[in-house]
Amino acid sequence: MQDKPPSEDKTSAVGRTGFREHELRELSLGEIHARPFQSVQTPRRVVHYAFTTDGDGSRIARDNLERLCRNAGVAPPKSEDSHHIVSFGEARLRWETHSEFTTYTWDFDPPESEATPSFDALFGGHFEQPGPLIVATRLDLVGGDRDIGELLGGLDPGTTAVSAMRDGRAIGATDFQENADGMTRILVVDRGLYSHEVGPVVIRLIELETYRTMALFGLPEARRLQPMIARVEVALQDATTKIGLSPDLAENRALLESLTKLAGDLEASVAKSAFRFAATRAYNDIVQNRMGAIRETALEGYTRWSSFLQRRMGPAMRTCWGVETRLREVSDRLARAANLLRTRIEVDLEQQNRELLASMNSRARLQLRLQQWVEGLSVAAVSYYIVSLVYYLANGVDSLGSGLNPAGITALAIPPVVLGIWFFVRSVRARGHADEAAEDQSPS
Repeated sequence: MQDKPPSEDKTSAVGRTGFREHELRELSLGEIHARPFQSVQTPRRVVHYAFTTDGDGSRIARDNLERLCRNAGVAPPKSEDSHHIVSFGEARLRWETHSEFTTYTWDFDPPESEATPSFDALFGGHFEQPGPLIVATRLDLVGGDRDIGELLGGLDPGTTAVSAMRDGRAIGATDFQENADGMTRILVVDRGLYSHEVGPVVIRLIELETYRTMALFGLPEARRLQPMIARVEVALQDATTKIGLSPDLAENRALLESLTKLAGDLEASVAKSAFRFAATRAYNDIVQNRMGAIRETALEGYTRWSSFLQRRMGPAMRTCWGVETRLREVSDRLARAANLLRTRIEVDLEQQNRELLASMNSRARLQLRLQQWVEGLSVAAVSYYIVSLVYYLANGVDSLGSGLNPAGITALAIPPVVLGIWFFVRSVRARGHADEAAEDQSPS
């Protein structure tokens, strides 16, 4: 058997292994290391921004980074790269692009001032916003030689969540609220984290803030759909009741048209919301995954991160799942009702067709009887005229002195004339039936 050409077996040129490699091998190997953790030293400040990047937003976000890299004389990302880490002296930028948003994460030594550097200052005054801002977070990584109560002074005590992480080697705290500068604040106290643990803890807490925000984007969509679903449910219940009460075909057709319009409107809403709910489910799964990764434990006197998020996010997520389930169920019920009504209409149409065919058969039988009567009358009338002609002919011949008896000749002519006319009419009718049969059997 011949080998497939390279275009069919999806292979590329010979690689460093000395073998011809699959074209997706390099991509698969690289994806495992697509977003590596950074090495972070305590103390450190991290400033994280996320922008939704629909349409041209992704291009603008990449242009911002390329411009910054060119101005600083460092290598920009490749066109296929979805992440890029670049250092600018003591500061470092981590850039990532996702399906719906793009993030810029700066980390640098803590400044003497509590104020967060502006974005223009970070980007040298050359930043074009790629889309609406969705996340703005400041994370402060500090050493563990201070009392935790002192460090929480800038957080709202009513909404502050504090957890021990990594078997107590770190403490994370946040109040999930915007400060005066419009940023949420996360505090991480390093109480003996191993050097390779600091970066993962910082990144996962940043990701928690980002993905919990994105997960909640499904809630407004769920709230928008709830009144519409309620209206469809009421209309569906009313239509289902009418299906069993309405015997009229015209009413059933109007009802089917109404159900079809309802189904069309509902399917349009399902199509618009399907991505949002699927994304919400995926983001919520990531939040749960990140909570498991930081290995949090309770700190006496404080609410845990997971408890706070579950209490606030849980109802929102259940609302989204409930609306998604109701959408599917109402869509299925609409489809069943429409199929039931369509079957009802088809049965009514078949009954009407049977009645119509019976009426046509009755008319056809009547027409056949009329035709037979007409044929009989036609035979009698034509025979009468022919016999009359024979009589006149016999009279004419008798007037010439032939001695023929016109009445006798006429009487003798009647049987053959009638039989001849009857056979002629029958042959014409048989020929017509044969022509119709031939036309029915001929290909169209």
